[in-house]
Amino acid sequence: MKAARYAYVSAESVAQACGLLHDGGGMAKVLGGGQSLGPMMNLRLVQPELLVDVRALAALNQCSATADAVTLGAATTHAAIEDGKVDDATQGLMPFVASAIAYRAIRNRGTLGGSLAHADPSADWVNLMPLLDAQIVVLGPTGERTVRAADWMLGAFTTVLRDDELISAVRIDRLSERARWSYYKVQRKAGEYADALAGFVSDPLRAVCRGLIGATDGRPHVFAAEPLLGRWDADYAHTQLRAAGLKADTYEYRIHAVALERAAAQLRQKFAVAP
Repeated sequence: MKAARYAYVSAESVAQACGLLHDGGGMAKVLGGGQSLGPMMNLRLVQPELLVDVRALAALNQCSATADAVTLGAATTHAAIEDGKVDDATQGLMPFVASAIAYRAIRNRGTLGGSLAHADPSADWVNLMPLLDAQIVVLGPTGERTVRAADWMLGAFTTVLRDDELISAVRIDRLSERARWSYYKVQRKAGEYADALAGFVSDPLRAVCRGLIGATDGRPHVFAAEPLLGRWDADYAHTQLRAAGLKADTYEYRIHAVALERAAAQLRQKFAVAP
């Protein structure tokens, strides 16, 4: 099947792109890497009347760094993060995650902003950004606003992004050199979306100790992780799995429980061998 008929504009500025989205009245879509939107259009799951191509916009490709944080433009590709072409604020966590997103051909074109806007609950960035407590910068006709990643998703494939807005950048606070992390995915095969995922970030110098349960039917669940990192607390783990929307004694609950326990074990091992 092929896409339904649509118009195409290569935006020359962010202001023009936002204006076109506003005038489109919900029937215009942003084209970034196109790795999700393209197949969905070919299957006619979405039928926009207008595609607004933002790939060439310098404002969405800019990355900057300070002593405290890194800001990545929304058009930053997964491959650029994997290859270290942009500054890494996460002590290797983001390159590690990027390297396991789909396949290299997709990573060459797929973008950070596009993945966040698409908001597939099983995708990596939409889960990792809340774990890192990142800030998502959004531009629209009325100006710029910033959204905490924990507040980004409303549900599966649904975000707080308005029809006339686009993601400009993602701001990530730096982890210290003493930070440790883990990230574990359950997949039927490498390159596929996760059936379950879990992760932890512990940074004593920044008073950060968070855990993640992701790839559920809804938004990712981030929680205080201390009870799972010293000694495994099965009751606390159960409480968090239920808070993530998982029903006990189901297949989904069990694979998420395995992912969570293995991610916690990975982190404990990293602290055990840390200098």
